[in-house]
Amino acid sequence: MGTFLTILLIIFSLGLIAVVLLQKGKSAGLSGAISGGAEQLFGKQKARGIDLLLQRLTLVLAVGFIVLALLVSYIFGPI
Repeated sequence: MGTFLTILLIIFSLGLIAVVLLQKGKSAGLSGAISGGAEQLFGKQKARGIDLLLQRLTLVLAVGFIVLALLVSYIFGPI
């Protein structure tokens, strides 16, 4: 059981790395960091298509990674 969860954790981590690297950067320097955050907060920039899919996939993989990491650490206990 522990080995299966560890392998699944590795798969989730590699998937999360790949999905994050596939996303395009949204920063445009210092001015983009200030105005871009406000635009995203108020909904002026909405993701569509592949960007939306990558955002949702990132969220699912991140939550799965955290849950699996907690389960693996609970099963194997302290070293």
